Amino acid sequence: MIGAKLLKRMMPRTLFARTLVIIVTPVILAQSLALFVFFDRHWSTMTHRLSYALAGDVGIVTEIVQADHSPARVKKLAERVQRHMDLSIEFLPGKKLPEKGPEWSGPVRVYLERALDDRLQYPYRVKMKAGPEQIGIDVALPDGVLAIRSPESRIYTPTTEIFIGWMIGSSILLSVIALVFMRNQIRPIRRLASAAGEFGKGRDVSGFKPEGAIEVRQAATALLVMRDRLRRQITQRTTMLAGVSHDLRTPLTRMKLQLALMPENAASIELKMDIAEMESMVEAYLAFARGEEGEAVEHVELIPLLQEVVAGARRLNPTVTLQADRPILLPMRRQAMKRCLANLVNNAARYGTQAVVTATQSDRIVNVYVDDDGPGIPTEQREDVFRPFVRLDEARDTTSGSVGLGLTIARDIARLHGGDVMLSKSPLGGLRANLWLPV
Repeated sequence: MIGAKLLKRMMPRTLFARTLVIIVTPVILAQSLALFVFFDRHWSTMTHRLSYALAGDVGIVTEIVQADHSPARVKKLAERVQRHMDLSIEFLPGKKLPEKGPEWSGPVRVYLERALDDRLQYPYRVKMKAGPEQIGIDVALPDGVLAIRSPESRIYTPTTEIFIGWMIGSSILLSVIALVFMRNQIRPIRRLASAAGEFGKGRDVSGFKPEGAIEVRQAATALLVMRDRLRRQITQRTTMLAGVSHDLRTPLTRMKLQLALMPENAASIELKMDIAEMESMVEAYLAFARGEEGEAVEHVELIPLLQEVVAGARRLNPTVTLQADRPILLPMRRQAMKRCLANLVNNAARYGTQAVVTATQSDRIVNVYVDDDGPGIPTEQREDVFRPFVRLDEARDTTSGSVGLGLTIARDIARLHGGDVMLSKSPLGGLRANLWLPV
């Protein structure tokens, strides 16, 4: 369990990186196994055999020279050895072996010295770089030193470099090809994710169409179908809402005319108040419907829009202020967003003696904070006020124009843009309304 969690944390987070790991890991394991088998079987065996072959030739030449190392004999033997064994020899009478100094001990040297220990009965010294592409073997004889020089090809095979170069080169080439194909396969998925994110923010993506593998095309087609269904549902809801609200105006108008002809009494006054409240609801419905219907998304400067909203709210409360440190450009439905901001700011201006509007932007989110020093809303009731027609102060005068739809419409518009509206405790002591929108 712990190992699985550790492996999960170590795995890359992106699909491209995970696919790359899935492809590269088997290649590395296969190459490692192939290299191990090659070195263990081919390279080791070949080096062992070549080392013993060279050690056998050195042993034979040493015995012949020890039996007769006169200059004429050594010269004649050197010609034959050069011709048949590809070795060059020279007898140095009176010389002694040099002291053994530090020299790199590679696997080839180890194999050669092991073979010489088995085939040679005299002290020797091995020089891996005795000359250009030559290996030197100096053998100590009783009367001098026999210097033997052998080409590196007698003990060394270029198959190793060819094999390793071929494996590394082919791996790099295949990895590059795999990367190109992977990027082409990942690109439709990234476009699908981007389109889904834009649709979720209430924005349209021009030119998006299903592409890529069959599974990706199916997901993209399902996304387009879902988008069309949501649009139809919103259009039907908005149309129905506008139609119902518009039709209600006719009976309300008749009722107002009848009340105007009736003598004024307590019952007629209450009925007029009910009709006024219903008219406010109808107007709120129609305003909301007009905001959703047919408005296109465009890039809008948020600060000038906030300045307009704050200027309107100052008619209710002159203390409303705006704080913003830099320009903020966002894609939005301008009129709908203005209505959302106006509902939040007007609430703060109406219920607080002081209201402050603050706009900030981070890498991915824009926050608009609307703070007031009013009575606030209890924590357990902050979600209830987003429901239609919910008013915490039931006794207040309904002629104020509030019918319990302001926060409902504000949250609906915010979510239509991919954001939301949250309520919390304000630093001023009242209520904070936080409108956040994705960049």
